[in-house]
Amino acid sequence: MSFAGTHTALVTPFREGAFDVAAFRALIEAQIAGGVEGIVPVGTTGESPTVTHDEHTEIIRVAVEAAAGRCQVIAGTGSNSTAEAIDLSLEAEKLGATALLLVAPYYNKPSQEGLYRHFKAIADAVKIPVVLYSIPGRCGVEIAVETVVRLACDCPNITCIKEAGGTVERVSALRQVVPEGFEIVSGDDSLTLPFLAAGAVGVISVASNYLPKEVSGLVRDWREGRITEAAATHHRLYPLFKVLFIEPNPVPVKYALARRGVMTADVRLPLCEMSEANEKKLCAALVPFAGR
Repeated sequence: MSFAGTHTALVTPFREGAFDVAAFRALIEAQIAGGVEGIVPVGTTGESPTVTHDEHTEIIRVAVEAAAGRCQVIAGTGSNSTAEAIDLSLEAEKLGATALLLVAPYYNKPSQEGLYRHFKAIADAVKIPVVLYSIPGRCGVEIAVETVVRLACDCPNITCIKEAGGTVERVSALRQVVPEGFEIVSGDDSLTLPFLAAGAVGVISVASNYLPKEVSGLVRDWREGRITEAAATHHRLYPLFKVLFIEPNPVPVKYALARRGVMTADVRLPLCEMSEANEKKLCAALVPFAGR
């Protein structure tokens, strides 16, 4: 299967401390109506480190049920514990997820050999496709190009990487050496267009929680050869792409969605609400998209 196009890294709505199922279902409906190719429940944007194990699997179950085969469901099942990641991955597979998103183990700072064994153990335990997720700014370790190649060659179901290292050069470096058919997707909204130009096939987007039609349209325009239109959309969305990360993700995008009235802005500690100064900056960036 291909991971081309736009996949939304879904936020997890909370209300009075609990998973807000109704708001989550509505968010998924909005994504599908906006033309995204897939959704990513319980990734790090979905606050996976602070949901319980039971909540984690429930969120995946609801996502699969709500999607009802209308789009891909890439379940976030990564952990800094290999055993926990295997357990979550097996449950996601059983629940009907299309694929898995596996973030690099955070805090442990494993060696590249440790990373290789971690991802291989998970991939060997399941049959569905696996998307690696390299985000060194949050995990303290990068999945080296050589490690990605080893995994792609040794594990037939590891077929893609979400690249969020903040540099377009990584896309070019990977494209030179990964096997034919192995895909790269952007993990940074502001870098989606340059990543596509360097050989990525799409994005796992935070901004598409708020603007699914616009983000999916940008990627679709590029992939269908409407380069000028894609560039124009990128430049129009770029200020919002940047301000959505003015505080730790997903705090700003949840605030934006709350202003639209579709969910609360609640996040779980150690995340907290935005500062007033940053709220004002975000509100100013949202003005051009009022009524969307």
